[in-house]
Amino acid sequence: MDVIHPQRVAWDTARVFVAATTADAYWWLSEMVGNHLGVTYQLKLAETRLRLLTEDASIAESGMWRVRLQDVIAERPELARVLIDLTRETAARLP
Repeated sequence: MDVIHPQRVAWDTARVFVAATTADAYWWLSEMVGNHLGVTYQLKLAETRLRLLTEDASIAESGMWRVRLQDVIAERPELARVLIDLTRETAARLP
């Protein structure tokens, strides 16, 4: 059985989410985030996309997503495995 490190999951997922917001993978990821994390996180992802399309804020956005995702994992630990799978699938969709 794999040991899941919540902080690592949050950081890896945050980096991939932010990278995906300006790629074609965004549309797929947005739907998956809405399905698994809820509409609030889907809207946050859209806000990230808008910020990154108008300014270079990827480091700040990654940090904000890391905190959000750590909170998600703390509240719902069963989502850690979902985030790992979502991170892998999203990374595979990036150019």
